[in-house]
Amino acid sequence: MDWQVLTRELSLYLESQVRVGLLGSGVGLSLVLGFGVAYACYYLSSIAKKPQLVASNDRFCRFLEEHCPVLTETYYPTIWCWEGRVQTLLRPFITSRPQVEYRNELIKTADGGQISLDWFDNNDSLYYPDASTRPTVLLLPGLTGTSKESYILHMIHQSETLGYRCVVFNNRGIAGEELLTPRTYCAANTEDLEAVIHHVHDLHPSAPFMAAGVSMGGMLLLNYLGKTGRDTPLMAAAIFSAGWNVFESVESLEKPLNWLLFNYYLTTCLQSSISRHRRMLEKLFNMDLVMKARTVREFDKQFTSVMFGYRTIDDYYEDASPCRKLKSVGIPVLCLNSVDDVFSPGHAIPVETAKQNANVALVLTSCGGHIGFLEGIWPRKCTYMDRVFKQFVQAVFEHGNKIFSM
Repeated sequence: MDWQVLTRELSLYLESQVRVGLLGSGVGLSLVLGFGVAYACYYLSSIAKKPQLVASNDRFCRFLEEHCPVLTETYYPTIWCWEGRVQTLLRPFITSRPQVEYRNELIKTADGGQISLDWFDNNDSLYYPDASTRPTVLLLPGLTGTSKESYILHMIHQSETLGYRCVVFNNRGIAGEELLTPRTYCAANTEDLEAVIHHVHDLHPSAPFMAAGVSMGGMLLLNYLGKTGRDTPLMAAAIFSAGWNVFESVESLEKPLNWLLFNYYLTTCLQSSISRHRRMLEKLFNMDLVMKARTVREFDKQFTSVMFGYRTIDDYYEDASPCRKLKSVGIPVLCLNSVDDVFSPGHAIPVETAKQNANVALVLTSCGGHIGFLEGIWPRKCTYMDRVFKQFVQAVFEHGNKIFSM
């Protein structure tokens, strides 16, 4: 069907209806119907599209097409809020929050700090009643996120239906625990993540083990995988809405509208996350100056980059950018991004670099925003991201032998 011809015909139809309606009756109904049809045509031709699957390894690609059919289907974003910023803003308010009962564990770190882990043991699992061999998914939330985030709760709900166990890695000082040392976290330093991965693996050495990271959690996971290569207990990983190039991300977020909608709020969240630890942190930082930051870049310049010993903020941003480590990833990784994500602009997604690593597959949607991926008329229960997560995790745990020999 030639959508341009159809759109032109609809425009002529609407013009004729307006002229007729102004002279007669029924103009309102004609306009509503006409605009409705025109909007539907635009949506079907320009918005609803199949995702782009980028994978240089034919075997990995076939594996995904066979066991993750959602990647071959057309993604229909919610028809009344498909734009990226709108999806990003509305998701936390629209999606439901499944009830999850956690078991908390605090583990000590080598520097004297502590990390909070929230476990969903799924002891009622019918498919894997033996806890020692129950598949385990490590979940990494976003920048200031915790185990209470709705997208984390949905991942756990999806895992529960499959019989899997989940454990959420909360970054230091975020989930209500006290800071025992003047150190928090960043996207580049993987020491805490390494400690958590080995801790979980030591507890359940016979259980299949993989990880999923969202936003900054995905960046941290990618940086860890780029550092360790194949030397990791993880079988595979899933990455959602990661910021691939931090320089491009902060530049995008500093555009006036994006600063107003996202950057300033995110900065206040970062400040709030450290304000309760002020007495501990002011031993090393000018907290008054940190609390005056109005952008993420200013916060990172005064706090994050200084905490982790970077000479300049550019040094930190370069080290934190996963695009520079993607070639070294040594296990199967599926990465979902939307090209309209203002946190990770489409032009900064490392498509060509991904093609050089047989372990990496990118899934790129035209819409979805940042951790949005809303679909359906009223998208409360399940997003496109949730479906990708569920199918890929199940594929890895139940059919992973097809790709682990790549």
